[in-house]
Amino acid sequence: MQFKAIITVLAVAATTLAAATNTPPPTNECTTGSLECCDSTGSATDPAIASLLSLLGVNVQDVTALVGVTCSPITVVGAGGTSCSEQPVCCTNDSFNGVIALGCTPVNVNV
Repeated sequence: MQFKAIITVLAVAATTLAAATNTPPPTNECTTGSLECCDSTGSATDPAIASLLSLLGVNVQDVTALVGVTCSPITVVGAGGTSCSEQPVCCTNDSFNGVIALGCTPVNVNV
């Protein structure tokens, strides 16, 4: 009976942890946008990111996915010419000249 209680507690804890995080798990590919290397990523509600969005005329309420800050494109993965010391992300809108990228999802480029 104690085994069932432990399993239940672990399941509830895992569900709570998954719901508490805003960062989606890394995917293995980028099929919906451009592969970017950003200095940082975060929520549009983060004060520093919200300030950048405001300066660029982007409505903070319209942004629900991760926002990449100070981004540059990654053109070739694993070829040695391009590296990303931060978490690479796949972003759907990178039309802000590298200042920000919108609609980002973490990508695992080590697969």
